[in-house]
Amino acid sequence: MLDFGIDSQPLEECLTAHGGLPLVAETFRALGGRAAVERHLKLKARERGISEGDMVEDFLLLLASGGECFDDFAVLAEDQGLAATLGRTLAGPDAARKFLYRFHDEDMQAKRPQHVLAWVPEETTALQGLAKVNATLVQEFQRRQPEVTGFTVDMDASLIESHNIEAKAHYDGGRGYQPEFAIWAETLMVLADEFRDGNVPAAMDPLSVVKAAFGVLAPEVLAKLTMAFRGDSACYNHELLNWLRNPAREGPQGKIRFAISACMSPQLRAVIEKVPAKAWQPYRRPDGQASAAEVDELRSWADVVFVPSDGPSDKTLAPDRYIAIRIQKRQGELFADGTSVKHFAIVTNDWDADGGKVLWWQRQKAGTVEQVHDMIQNGLGLGTVPCQRFGANAAWTRLNVLTHNVLQALKWIALPPEERHAHPKRMRFRVFALAGRVTHSARRTWLRLAGTAAQIARQIAVRAKLWMAPPSQPVLVT
Repeated sequence: MLDFGIDSQPLEECLTAHGGLPLVAETFRALGGRAAVERHLKLKARERGISEGDMVEDFLLLLASGGECFDDFAVLAEDQGLAATLGRTLAGPDAARKFLYRFHDEDMQAKRPQHVLAWVPEETTALQGLAKVNATLVQEFQRRQPEVTGFTVDMDASLIESHNIEAKAHYDGGRGYQPEFAIWAETLMVLADEFRDGNVPAAMDPLSVVKAAFGVLAPEVLAKLTMAFRGDSACYNHELLNWLRNPAREGPQGKIRFAISACMSPQLRAVIEKVPAKAWQPYRRPDGQASAAEVDELRSWADVVFVPSDGPSDKTLAPDRYIAIRIQKRQGELFADGTSVKHFAIVTNDWDADGGKVLWWQRQKAGTVEQVHDMIQNGLGLGTVPCQRFGANAAWTRLNVLTHNVLQALKWIALPPEERHAHPKRMRFRVFALAGRVTHSARRTWLRLAGTAAQIARQIAVRAKLWMAPPSQPVLVT
C-alpha cells in the first residue's frame, strides 16, 4: 500500500475534475447546435423540467467524457464544479433514460410487414429533428473551413454487438445492430446515419443514406466543392449508380466522381479472365509503401469492357468504366481457398485518371470509415446500445454522431494543429481532464484550473477561437 491516507471528509470548496469539458458545450453552442435543438426537437409536453437543449448537451458531455450508459450520468450530475461552469444542474440517470425513450414509437414498430425479415422503420419526428441538428453543425463547420474544397462521401455499415432480446442475428454470426454511416472524407465529419437491425444487409437501399449525406449542404455550397463518392460492394446498387451517374439528378447538380467495388458476377468474372496477359499493369501504392500481405503478392490492374444487364437507365450517359484487379502469390503458391489467382473489380465514371490511381483513391475509403467507426464505437459510447427500444437506440447512435462531430469541429476550429488527429481518448487525457476550482466574484463565475501556465493559456485561447467568428444565423433545414 502506498504511504498516504484518504481523509474521509470531502472538500468544502466547489471543485470539478472535468475543467476542460465545458469546451464541448461551448463548441456545440458556437456552431448553432443548441439553438437548432430548441428549433427542431419538441419532445416535452410541459415547459417545466430539463429542456431539450440541456438534455442533448448533457448527452454530449457524457459521451465526450467517456460515459457509456445511463448510470454514468450520476458521475457528472454530482460534479458541482461542472454544474457551476454550465450555470445549471446536469441531468441524472432517470431523466436521461426518460428523454431517450421518447424517441421510440411503438406504433411505428408495429408497422413491420409480416413475413419480412429485413426492414428499416421510418424515422420518428424526433429522430428527424436530431438529423437537422447534425446538419446545422456540419453547415456551420463548413462555413468556418473555406479551405476544404473537396466533398468526398464515403459510406459503410458498422456492427454493434448486443445481446438484448430485440437484437437480430447479423452476418458475422452474432446478434446486434448494423447502422449505416456516410462520412465526409476530407474532415471525418459524419454527414448522415441510419440505424438498422443486425439482419438488414448493408446493400439494402443505400441511396436513401447517400441522398441524406449530399443533402446536408445547400446546393449552392456544393456547387463550389468537388463532389465524389466511394463505397464498397454494398453500394453496387442499380438505383444508387443511376443517381450518381446523372448530373441532372434530384439533389446537387453536376458531376459526382465515384468509385465503387463491383460485385463479382459470373459474367464479369468471365470478362476479366479473358483479359490478355500483356494488358495487365503493375498496381502499386503511390507512396511506394506496401503491407505485409502486399509484399508476398503480385498485384496488377486492367481496364475491362463490361456492360451489365442493369446498366445506366439513361442511354445518353457515358458508360461506366470497370477496372479489374488481379492478385497472385509471388512464389506461385496457392491462396488458402486453393486458388492461384484472385480477381476483384471496381466501377467508376473516371475515365481520365490512371487506373492504378483510381484504385488507390477508392481504397482510401477504408482509412476514413474505419477510423470514424473506431472513434465512435471505441472512443465514444457506440460500442453498446442502452436498451431494447429501437427508437431509443437510434437516438443514442445519432447522439454519438453529434458528439463525434462536435469533437471534430473543436479540433479543426480551435485546438492546436498537433491535436487535429487526436481521438476522443486522447482529447480526454489532454484537454478535458483538468481539475479546477470554481469561485464567484464580481457577479461572475471563475474557473481556476490546476494546470500549467501553458495548459491554462491553451484553454483560454480555445474558447476565444470558438467564438472568434460570430455564429451564423440559424439555417432552417427542411
